[in-house]
Amino acid sequence: MKTLWESGPGNVQAVQEKLPGERLAYTTVQTMLNILQRKGKVKRRLVGKAYEYRAVLSREKAVREALGDLLDRMFGGSVEALLMTLVKSRQVDVDKLAQLQQLIEEHTQENREEEHE
Repeated sequence: MKTLWESGPGNVQAVQEKLPGERLAYTTVQTMLNILQRKGKVKRRLVGKAYEYRAVLSREKAVREALGDLLDRMFGGSVEALLMTLVKSRQVDVDKLAQLQQLIEEHTQENREEEHE
């Protein structure tokens, strides 16, 4: 998905060439794109003899869905449990939590202002 978001539509070979890291087999990339297509995350159209794939799902929506799934599967839907795991594993420190609190307050204020317009 990331390759399609960043580079735009492409066939299997174009996606394969733009993937970072060790080169995956053509059939592996093709299988993943076909799975994404069946799930409705990408659309494909025949261009010449090859399918061209394009992302249908926005990056923001994909992140929301993946995060919701992670919260449900790993933390029983508890944001608090996720945050405590991040704190305990030292992936989030006090300074980062303060920054997050500030962002939450700003977002909450923006939402209130939009509601009053």
